[in-house]
Amino acid sequence: MRRLAIAAASVAVLATSVAGGLAWLDQAFPPPIPARLTVSPEVVDHDGALLRAFATPDGRWRLAVDLDHVDKQFVDMLVAYEDKRFWTHSGVDPLALLRAAGQFAGSGRIVSGGSTLSMQLARLMEPRESRSFGAKFKQIFRAAQIERRLSKREILERYLTLAPYGGNLEGIRAASLAYFGKEPRRLTVSEAAVLVALPQLPERRRPDRNPQGAHKARERVLARMVSAGLIGEAEAGRASAEELTAIRRPLPALAAHAAETALRNAPSQTRHELTIRKRVQQGLEMVARQAAAKLGPRLSVAMVLADARTGEILAEVGSADFFDARRSGWIDMTRSVRSPGSTLKPFIYGLAIEEGLVAQETLIEDRPANFAGYRPKNFDMSYQGDVSVRQALQLSLNVPAVRLLDAVGPARLTARFRQAGVTPQLPPGEAPGLAIALGGVGVSLRELVQLYTGLANAGRARALRDGSERPGTPPAAGGTVLSDAATWQVADMLAGVKPPEGSAPRGLAYKTGTSYGYRDAWSIGFDGRYVLGVWVGRPDAGAVPGLSGYVSAAPILFEAFARSGLAAVPLPRAPAGTFKPRRHELPVTMERFAATEDGLIAAKPTEPAPQIVFPPDGARVDLGASGAETSPLVLKLQGGRAPFRWLANGKPLAEVVRRRTATWVPDGAGTSVLTVIDAAGRAASVKVFVE
Repeated sequence: MRRLAIAAASVAVLATSVAGGLAWLDQAFPPPIPARLTVSPEVVDHDGALLRAFATPDGRWRLAVDLDHVDKQFVDMLVAYEDKRFWTHSGVDPLALLRAAGQFAGSGRIVSGGSTLSMQLARLMEPRESRSFGAKFKQIFRAAQIERRLSKREILERYLTLAPYGGNLEGIRAASLAYFGKEPRRLTVSEAAVLVALPQLPERRRPDRNPQGAHKARERVLARMVSAGLIGEAEAGRASAEELTAIRRPLPALAAHAAETALRNAPSQTRHELTIRKRVQQGLEMVARQAAAKLGPRLSVAMVLADARTGEILAEVGSADFFDARRSGWIDMTRSVRSPGSTLKPFIYGLAIEEGLVAQETLIEDRPANFAGYRPKNFDMSYQGDVSVRQALQLSLNVPAVRLLDAVGPARLTARFRQAGVTPQLPPGEAPGLAIALGGVGVSLRELVQLYTGLANAGRARALRDGSERPGTPPAAGGTVLSDAATWQVADMLAGVKPPEGSAPRGLAYKTGTSYGYRDAWSIGFDGRYVLGVWVGRPDAGAVPGLSGYVSAAPILFEAFARSGLAAVPLPRAPAGTFKPRRHELPVTMERFAATEDGLIAAKPTEPAPQIVFPPDGARVDLGASGAETSPLVLKLQGGRAPFRWLANGKPLAEVVRRRTATWVPDGAGTSVLTVIDAAGRAASVKVFVE
């Protein structure tokens, strides 16, 4: 008994000494486990889908792995094939080591290594210099250290991030994207088997370099899975019959310019989230490539598609092909400042309508004119004579636009642009002039789209953002560019522009433009929610004979909307109190936008604008509307120029009056909007509740 006690005590002391020694070794020689692995920076879309990845500094494609986003069957197959007791051992599987040792002793060669996934991770984090027993013992020691510091889930995630898959591919995600063109969320049994087999001999089993080797390795994994009971023989047979692709695909490179900007603004981040939608981006990039191929070798295409309600950019194409040197594809043409051609005209017309100078059916002259030495000409060098304001905008006539800009004032127009968050670029030292109407100012495609979000959003422009901005940058401000009534009038006119020949109707309001010298072609359109801008031209600003907005850019606009996958949203209804008079309903002084004999725009009326003094805005009036008879309501106004037309809920009353009093009998109880328009086209409105 005494000898047994001494032996037990000796064993206990020895065990304690070994444990203490191992603990000392563990502290003295900690494993090289970085807090964060060096992985490829990723740029993802609004929903987390990969848009673009960048190689690591050492040239590896190594994407971070989240086990929740890896096919569970693949993980089960990997564990069953590589380390079936992975979830229960502490880094080393003694049974596997004994089996490997017995096989080595019996055959004189290594049949199976006995390495656990933890041991393989140790080798990946600290590559061994030789295949000696000493290196193997060190690997075992490191595996035990790793198990003490990381959870099983963390070990698997790190292994699946670092495992070699051929060439410069590391990790399950890079391999799945390169060999199968998809994330490893849902893999077929055949694909999972290939990815399980690859890390052991990645160069000999690459599907793109050695499809025969990949095929044999897949069969070996499938046979093992049948033996393990993970899959049935029939399923293994179907997987074995599946053809292996013999190509290596490039990793996604969508939204290349936005991705470059995001990485440049936050180089330390490994994940950058953009507002872009991958499906929409893919559609627009395809349209841009196809359009550029038809246009010519040196022309490029840029596009920006934004949500007018939020300002989020859903897709942006900086060039037809980022990697095409002939088109200077690396230049982001969505941010390049160019002449916008006629694309600013809608805002001139909107401001003139807002000021009460014209209505849609007001006649305006399209004839040669001299504005203090500035003599604008139409694009086709012809003139239409008298046209309606609606026709002048839809036909993009130059002289009428300059007439209206002269009336509202270039400085006032540019002030509205700045109010909407856009500052057009003028030559140094120059004040805004009439040439703005024809593109004599510099703006970018993004800025134009930002302005047009106001036309799709009741006059309030939204500042554009795509998520690539520098962290900590305060959000840019948008603002009101036009009143909601004037915005609706402009959109109503632009909605009447014919789509390009062969384009499917979509319910768009759109405008085209061509810069001086045929250098830039533009088309910008919108529905009730989305705004899309298209630019076509040469990045070096070279002239392109025959280039025009309607012929070159407008077809791309309609095709891009169709390929975006976004459902069309109807244009908004007219705001309450908005009046769209027909020509015979116009006040006398609004029938024609008059000019003086010397060609200058007639001065605006000096009388104060009309103001409804009764009923006051927001008043509740009891007219007995719930009874058998409704009493009339007396309407009174001050200011304005006679004659006056009154409207109730957008419908004109029976007569045009010259007096500043009128009467109205409501149709029934409820809220109504009363509007008066004077002879100069100026309007005032109030809301009343009739009881």
